[in-house]
Amino acid sequence: MQQQDMKQEPTVFIIDDDEAVRDSLKMLMRSVGQTVEAFSSPAEFLEVYDENRPGCIVLDIRMPGMSGLELQSKLNEMHCILPIIFITGHGDVPMAVQAIKDGAMNFIQKPFRDQELLDLINDALKLDTQQRRELLEHKEILRRLSTLTDREREVLHHVVEGKANKVIAADINLSQRTVEIHRSRVMEKMGTKSLAHLVRQVMQVKEHLDGEFNFKI
Repeated sequence: MQQQDMKQEPTVFIIDDDEAVRDSLKMLMRSVGQTVEAFSSPAEFLEVYDENRPGCIVLDIRMPGMSGLELQSKLNEMHCILPIIFITGHGDVPMAVQAIKDGAMNFIQKPFRDQELLDLINDALKLDTQQRRELLEHKEILRRLSTLTDREREVLHHVVEGKANKVIAADINLSQRTVEIHRSRVMEKMGTKSLAHLVRQVMQVKEHLDGEFNFKI
């Protein structure tokens, strides 16, 4: 995901096999100035899916061929972060509840009020923006961590544990002055002057560190 993606206008992706529903929802989205694209099937959507495009998905739960639930499962496998709002009939509520357990943001029952759907979409777009911003922050932190030398990473590990420079020096058999130099370089490379901020950065990407950097918290 590139930085410029945050500047893209979000799109509401409507996926429904009913042409009348698609046309109605497109008109509704355009009436409030929202960018919208509509698809008659999950397969049609997958042909043009781009993980870098922000927005949300409004998805019918029952469709011939690949169902909405099957598309959700496929998108989960692809690590898609687009929030999903399911459109359901009365008998589909148990399936919709399961869909939420599998990561969907919400569901709306037919017939629904236009404003009810618009409110859900607005919340979904806010969530998508937040998630993409966090992903960009994580990638930048990981990029900065990758610039650290092995020794700097070792010092960082001890700093995050809250150890003083003198203790770190004793633990890794270096002079206190050398530890101070390494610590200063770590702060510079991580783009921070605050120990609290440095620790927060590391904790933000904690789940990535063991595998990518052999770095343990």
